[in-house]
Amino acid sequence: MRTRLLPLLIVLMAGVLLALGFPLAVSVAAAQQQKVVVDRIDDTARFAALATFVTDSPSGSRWMVRDERQDTLQKELERYWEVYGIKAGVFYRDRTPMANAPDGWSVPEAGDVREAFDEALRSRPDHDPKQVWPWQDGRLVVASPVIRDGDVVAVVVTDSPTDKMRSETLRGWLPIALGEAAAMLLAVGAALRLTGWVLHPVRILDATTHDIATGSLKSRVAVAGGPPELRRLARSFNEMADNVEEVLEQQRAFVADASHQLRNPLSALLLRIELLALELPEDNEEIASVRTEGKRLAQVLDDLLDLALAEHAPADLQITDIGALTAERVEAWRPVADEKGVRLREECPAVTAWADPVALSSALDAVIDNALKFTPEGEQVTVTVSSNGQKSTIVIADRGPGLTEEELTRIGDRFWRSGRHQNVKGSGLGLSISRALLAAGGGTIAYAQHEPHGLRVTVTVPRSAPREA
Repeated sequence: MRTRLLPLLIVLMAGVLLALGFPLAVSVAAAQQQKVVVDRIDDTARFAALATFVTDSPSGSRWMVRDERQDTLQKELERYWEVYGIKAGVFYRDRTPMANAPDGWSVPEAGDVREAFDEALRSRPDHDPKQVWPWQDGRLVVASPVIRDGDVVAVVVTDSPTDKMRSETLRGWLPIALGEAAAMLLAVGAALRLTGWVLHPVRILDATTHDIATGSLKSRVAVAGGPPELRRLARSFNEMADNVEEVLEQQRAFVADASHQLRNPLSALLLRIELLALELPEDNEEIASVRTEGKRLAQVLDDLLDLALAEHAPADLQITDIGALTAERVEAWRPVADEKGVRLREECPAVTAWADPVALSSALDAVIDNALKFTPEGEQVTVTVSSNGQKSTIVIADRGPGLTEEELTRIGDRFWRSGRHQNVKGSGLGLSISRALLAAGGGTIAYAQHEPHGLRVTVTVPRSAPREA
């Protein structure tokens, strides 16, 4: 969530900084150019004042009769060119030069100089030339009319290089860029702190939810820090977790009490059935059926009590040699496998993990019993222990009939049994008990098809220490 929220905040803050910095940069460039333009206007006004007193050339003649004022104007323009490197000239209406520097510079047929010249002839001097940006290799043209007796008799034109102006603009932009970068860094830091402050309760809530989902029903959210809305959410979540835990405790207590209380009447009933059977023939089918159903009911009650205890009792986690424990349980079940004619093969290297030895042994007993129960004579059940560094796994693979994809989604549910195996002895609670025992210690159990046929059960236990440790 932070990776989605943080870029959004950064983009918004970057947009705000650009919205503030871009107009400021434009104004700095415009101010720098305006300063140069004002200087050129002053220069053209001074040259226009000198040109006002220069005698006009004869009408229709392309040759000028030079006088002292014209020589003075020419010397001023030449000195201006030598000192500043700016082209300057005074041109009559027909673009004939009155004086110019450098020598030979004239008004072209087209371009910025010609446009400025034409505007000045119409007594509309262009004192707001097009903006020249630092990345453009442009020139700055300013023109002013020379007015005598109310008429425009000539035009003063200056054509300035913009290298220095563009350099000054870049120097003016440098503090803005540094300020924008510093502000962006501060904004990113503020965004990091803000998102951390806002999302810290969410991360705690997510971790606590995961703990509760994996069986740690005592986990709660610490109501501290963060926005008021998230603190209220944390309090509401804790209240909800308390209510859920209370309901589950009541449910477990009911199952345990009911299973325990039904044991005595059921035992008495089975005893009376046995006494009744003494008065009936030995081969009476009805009494045998009643005896079988009674024993099955007793087994169901025992399994319900075991399930309630497995879900209620905390796990006694400790570093356990999973390989040795699994090998021990395999050897315990080997006589049953030999009696059924099923080969029970093991691969149990020394692998350690954090587990409750008693709970893990009970879970393995349920899974191995289930595998031997459904594996036909002459087939094989394989038990393999391995580790990938973060978790240890125990895989029990049988060669029985297996389950369909739909049945795999139901396996492990309480009292569920495949319709094809209803005649096989069992209560449908063994794998549910295994799952509860493993979940209490942070373990898991998963089911998959085993090729070419059969079922593969994978028991996983963590190798890392529990959080409470």
